[in-house]
Amino acid sequence: MVKVTRVERLGEYSLRLTFSDGVVGDIDLADELWGEMFEPLRDIAQFNRVSVDPELGTLVWANGADLDPEGLHDAVRPVQPAG
Repeated sequence: MVKVTRVERLGEYSLRLTFSDGVVGDIDLADELWGEMFEPLRDIAQFNRVSVDPELGTLVWANGADLDPEGLHDAVRPVQPAG
C-alpha cells in the first residue's frame, strides 16, 4: 500500500505530495471540500493545518478529516522533484 510521506502547501487548496513509492505530484482539493468533515476545510486557515499522519500514511486535519492515500496517489498530477 502506498503512503503519503510529505505534504507541501502550494497555494489556496493546492498541495504537493510525496509518496512512499517516490511519486511526487500536485493536487488541487478545492472541489473535494464538501460534506460534513470537509466543508470546515474551506476555511483556508483550517485547510492549511494539513499534516501527514505517519501511522496512517495520509493527509489529516485537526477536525478528524483524512483522505485515502491510494486515491490521492491516483489523483495527483506527477511532477519532477526539484534537485
